[in-house]
Amino acid sequence: GDMVTLALIQGVLNTFVIFLARVVGNLVDRVVFKNEEGHGPAFWITSILAEIVFGVLASIIVMWFSRQREFRADAGGARLASRGAMIAALERLRAAQGENDLPDQLRAFGISGGRSQLMRLFMSHPPLEERIEALRRAGA
Repeated sequence: GDMVTLALIQGVLNTFVIFLARVVGNLVDRVVFKNEEGHGPAFWITSILAEIVFGVLASIIVMWFSRQREFRADAGGARLASRGAMIAALERLRAAQGENDLPDQLRAFGISGGRSQLMRLFMSHPPLEERIEALRRAGA
């Protein structure tokens, strides 16, 4: 199901991250530093830095897919139970969640995450408000 798909997406993206990082490392090593004998330090340093950058970008894609999956799960729950029941359940979750009392440095590790646009890119679940609004729009 969805978890297998998520694991496959993560695996494919990891493959691209490593491949593209090595391509960038080779370009820098050969074109910029004119190294023609194996892999020099520029290759390894550039590859590591590119893997970090590409890895962050890949995480954004995986988290986007995860958030979309949550919206689809909510729609499925609305079909099985009812739209009103799903909205009520999500509103109860929101009420039980209360205020996010995590320090700013730890908010990204909480399921409610941060509210800045950048932090929202790394959230695995959409905010409850957005999920409720999506269900309301689907019924309109």
